[in-house]
Amino acid sequence: MSPAMNKFAMTVLAVACALALSACSSSGEAGHAVDAGNATVPARLPTGNIEAGRGLATKGDGSTAACVSCHGAEGNKPLADMYPKIGGQYADYLAHALQAYRSGARKGGTGEVMAAQAKGLSDQQIADLAAYFASVPPQLRDLENVN
Repeated sequence: MSPAMNKFAMTVLAVACALALSACSSSGEAGHAVDAGNATVPARLPTGNIEAGRGLATKGDGSTAACVSCHGAEGNKPLADMYPKIGGQYADYLAHALQAYRSGARKGGTGEVMAAQAKGLSDQQIADLAAYFASVPPQLRDLENVN
């Protein structure tokens, strides 16, 4: 490939990447908003209730341990490096991850532990947990404003 063609191909690739990233970005606002009492989660799940999610996250229920047992207060103080911060994470990501653990589709790392916790969760409980953790102020690190 000639140097001119290589430069053209790289330019096209850079433009395509920029367009893809801009399609995924928010409207310039930092973070993401969550309704005071409810949050939208993926299709096929009911609307999540933040307060119900808070109760499940902090106390568990008969079939699952409290999420804070491993992920710490508000999901932002993990007890060990192997547990991710989940407070402030997007509700749809959390709901999808819990559904995948419940079905056995998500494995690796702490997958067996999470599968055991998620297998007893109903769709409503998953939506509630996702709504709660999405409502927590994030302490997640990303590459925004790194420079």
